[in-house]
Amino acid sequence: MSAPALDRPSTESSPAAKPERLLSLDVFRGLTVALMLLVNDPGTWSDIYWPLRHAKWHGWTPTDLVFPFFLFMVGITTHLSLTQRRARGDDDGALARQILRRALILFGLGLFIAWFPGYALAGHGTLADRAAAQVLSWRIPGVLQRIALCYAAAGLLSLRLGIRAQGALIVVLLLGYWAVMTCVPVPGTGATGLAALAHPGATVAAAVDRALFDWGAWGNHLWAAAKTWDPEGVLSTLPAIATALLGVQAGRWLARPLPLPARIRGLIVAGVVGVLLGEVWDLAFPINKSLWTSSFVALTAGMACLCLGALLWVVEVRGWRRWTRPALVFGVNPILAYVGSELMAIIIGGVITLPWDHRIAPLQDVIYEAVFYPLLPEKAASLAFALLFVALWWAILEVLYRWRIFLKV
Repeated sequence: MSAPALDRPSTESSPAAKPERLLSLDVFRGLTVALMLLVNDPGTWSDIYWPLRHAKWHGWTPTDLVFPFFLFMVGITTHLSLTQRRARGDDDGALARQILRRALILFGLGLFIAWFPGYALAGHGTLADRAAAQVLSWRIPGVLQRIALCYAAAGLLSLRLGIRAQGALIVVLLLGYWAVMTCVPVPGTGATGLAALAHPGATVAAAVDRALFDWGAWGNHLWAAAKTWDPEGVLSTLPAIATALLGVQAGRWLARPLPLPARIRGLIVAGVVGVLLGEVWDLAFPINKSLWTSSFVALTAGMACLCLGALLWVVEVRGWRRWTRPALVFGVNPILAYVGSELMAIIIGGVITLPWDHRIAPLQDVIYEAVFYPLLPEKAASLAFALLFVALWWAILEVLYRWRIFLKV
């Protein structure tokens, strides 16, 4: 069985297909995952350097590139994986079943993270009350849920549509989403145009999310920090699918029988075009990660092409590979790294508590306040904790890599 597109080295091949091995793909994905852990796990959310914060609303920071870069890589590895399996003789029915199975597992893992640690910490009162409170606030959208939907869509569409049809679909998704978000009056306010994008809870996307996930007496299943909208909501998943499909196109380009420098040049040209398109489109449809606007798709896909092109030149053309090992161990086990780190963050952030400074504090607060806060300025201390968290997961993944243990989905 070939390696799944989401959890094993994307360039590992079967003897039948014999595709070119590009270490850069796993390194790019690994750097993305490591950065994801870094920005998700600061010592304290109150003191973070601005590049490690998401933009408050319109605009972007380096942190906002992490998720779309991962989805872009999902598209690339999906194309490479399907190509390998087709070369082995697998039919479209078998491929479709495998895609749906993996997507369901990813979606289920996302729901599990949203539930964990369950009703035990959902509040006060009896066990039954806590269990009920947890169910009523169980978030349904999420990061892994979006990855699952985008992977399923990109994979199934790749089976049925050729390159031109996929390109046309990307255009339809991006232009259609722009039209819906700016031309359809927002329920309750009637706002259109840029006014309809001014506030997180007052957009068409937010109205759709509330209609689908705010069930009144049956609970609100949106992002707990907002309750009125969700950054991984339903409508904004459509342009996120376009991000994955753009990754599929990049995968097609990388698989072409051209000299590697020519393929790198093609990525760089595409990257420049994407960045320029995103910046121009920003004037009419602002770059916004939470809304996953069409301008955000163009910008981040362009940035992904530029970064991947540079990495291909450094690793494959120049042969500078000695530094890649830490990134590689993240890149070949991304789902394990993400799921494990999220569960660990929940455990040290609330499950394990200790008496500290005249209060009962989570283990993370105790470590941060006892070790990092006294030695460094606030933001540097918060970053140092995050770096330690990433280093811990690098050590775990390094051991698993040596033992050839990878999480399959």
